[in-house]
Amino acid sequence: MWDFAVLAVSSMLFVVDPLGAVPAYLVMTEQDDARKRKQMALRASVTAAVVLAVFAAGGRYVLTWFGISLPAFQVAGGIVLAMVALEMVRARRPTKEGPGEIDEGVEKEDIAITPLAVPMLAGPAAMTTVTVLMNKAATLEQQLAVYFAILVTAVATYGVLRLADGISRLLGRTGIQVLTRIFGLILLAIAVQFLLDGIRAAPWP
Repeated sequence: MWDFAVLAVSSMLFVVDPLGAVPAYLVMTEQDDARKRKQMALRASVTAAVVLAVFAAGGRYVLTWFGISLPAFQVAGGIVLAMVALEMVRARRPTKEGPGEIDEGVEKEDIAITPLAVPMLAGPAAMTTVTVLMNKAATLEQQLAVYFAILVTAVATYGVLRLADGISRLLGRTGIQVLTRIFGLILLAIAVQFLLDGIRAAPWP
């Protein structure tokens, strides 16, 4: 139970990567006052959590509808996570956050829902991760652990975005890149584990 909870929380934190979103968030909210930034940070965190909770609750039904087995989805999810992790190891934000999203955010008055919450925080990799975790959950306690991981990630994201200015000054661009690389390595290990679990669970002839 506790091992699974740690896996769920760490997976969600690393794949959402709120710390890595700080530079883009600061660029997109440069013209906003502290009060508006606080509101957008809260709305973005809540929206991302709701989106991920929806995928946690309904992901397995989507797989059933399309006739996709859990091992196949675990392998696919591991590949997606590995791609994201490799981008992080290279100290680059994953492709869910490209120049287009940042430019769109700069031009918008309110970036809380898009592009901040979706796809920058709750992107395809995060949606895949929460679906895989929920399908791996064998007990009610483990299922609750996935929702708990989403809650912890949302709270952490809100805290990081609220303190974005201070974090940027304290760590600097280099410090954020170093932490991003470390998180990427851990996420890559989780991705490999997803792949191995999927391969082992596959119905080999």
